[in-house]
Amino acid sequence: MLYPASSHVRKTFEQLVALLPAAEKSKPGTSLEQKTSVVLFIPEANEDDIMWSVPPPSLAAASESHDVTRVDHPQSLQEALATLLTALPGALLHTLPRNSPLYPALPETYSVYALAQESIGVTDHYLFTALHNARLTKDAYEVEAIRRANAISSRAHEVVMRVLGQAIKAGVRQGAAAADRPLLPGEWLIEKEAEAEAVFVASCRREGAVHQAYLPIVAASTRASTLHYCCNDREFSWGPVAPHDHHNTSAFASEEKQILPQVLLIDAGCEWDCYAADITRTMPVGNGGKFTPEARAIYSLVLEMQYASFALLKPGLHWDEVQLICHRTLIRGFQRLGIFRSGAEHTEEAILASGLGAAFFPHGVGHSLGLDVHDVPSVSKPTDGAGKVTVLGDGAKEGGEGKWGPANLYKYLRLRRPLEQGMVVTVEPGIYFSPHLLGHAQAYSSPFVNVEVLKQYESVGGVRIEDVVHITEDGYENLTTVRSDVEWLEGVCSGVL
Repeated sequence: MLYPASSHVRKTFEQLVALLPAAEKSKPGTSLEQKTSVVLFIPEANEDDIMWSVPPPSLAAASESHDVTRVDHPQSLQEALATLLTALPGALLHTLPRNSPLYPALPETYSVYALAQESIGVTDHYLFTALHNARLTKDAYEVEAIRRANAISSRAHEVVMRVLGQAIKAGVRQGAAAADRPLLPGEWLIEKEAEAEAVFVASCRREGAVHQAYLPIVAASTRASTLHYCCNDREFSWGPVAPHDHHNTSAFASEEKQILPQVLLIDAGCEWDCYAADITRTMPVGNGGKFTPEARAIYSLVLEMQYASFALLKPGLHWDEVQLICHRTLIRGFQRLGIFRSGAEHTEEAILASGLGAAFFPHGVGHSLGLDVHDVPSVSKPTDGAGKVTVLGDGAKEGGEGKWGPANLYKYLRLRRPLEQGMVVTVEPGIYFSPHLLGHAQAYSSPFVNVEVLKQYESVGGVRIEDVVHITEDGYENLTTVRSDVEWLEGVCSGVL
């Protein structure tokens, strides 16, 4: 498929012109009515390097894969600049930040020439912001790439679930298939976090997705309460074992060792053509592939939080509203379960105002997604010169608690602006029973908490459910295809489906 480079350049150019002061908008080279000329400069193959690595594409190959006016090598850039600046005297040359560790330094060969021209100005104030503003919404090409990444990643999540279910259905244990040779892929079982990660990544690679979009998070048992747990190096909890025993490193060949009922949280997604997927599924392990009653209750509540979020999604909706509905849904659910008390002194509004919900749901409900997993922070959650978050639109601003509740509910929210058509975002509510967070929030001494009921749920660890959605003209499209309803999930993980 032809990469739409010209349309992406024009989109960035439009954003750049919008940022310029009025005096700069009248300078040569700022007209949006002229046909866009795009020259792509790619590295030239080095004969000494070809033996060691794959060479860059030829000029002809790059011309066929990218929608550009011309393709050339970097040594031609100075000549191209000279031609352009001669044709547009008084123009303003825009560069990415020149003294930033995030980008390669612009060779003096190019910058010195431009700076030497008296009629030419050079600035790095606008292009970076314009580029990020352009990336906030996705075109059809980008949505299709993200859709493909999500389809592959969705199947990889299901493959892990089905390998778990296959072992339960067949009643097999690790090592039983072949004692005198390596196990073949069809004989693999999953009894460790690393094994689940290996199966997930292998499934993605089989479908042509070479890279993961980020380090997979594969957390079993109470380790699922750590948001960005990426050690992925523990075996599933088996009994009898103490709650904080991390020395269960023996093989599972012994019939006396049974995997305890627990959850397995996998937050993982591949890249396709540099565009990311980001999917989380929490599945039952042990207990015949079924959730315990406590885990099922928490999982169902997180799913309720996600469905409530989906119901709001449309252009113009402030993302803070989605965070708020998740916290309100959590409070109501905890009151139904008895974790939070109910009554005249323990109302939903009182609990919301206390900020206690952040101890159980501490992170943001989602973020923008694209070329980066968090695409891109500078415009998704902009800050002022002092580093203070600037909430765009009518969101939860400082000093405006009221309906929004306290600021700690939004502290780690990565998107603080209204939704726009074309945005791609994740929707990923979660509930966690982290000893650290609960202790820090003094949850065990809170008048809103029934401590005895809370203790019944602590062993769940954590549950997160994450899908990727595309904001459309009048709503959204879910790009994640792996199912998350309890009946299907237990059916697959138990080997019934």
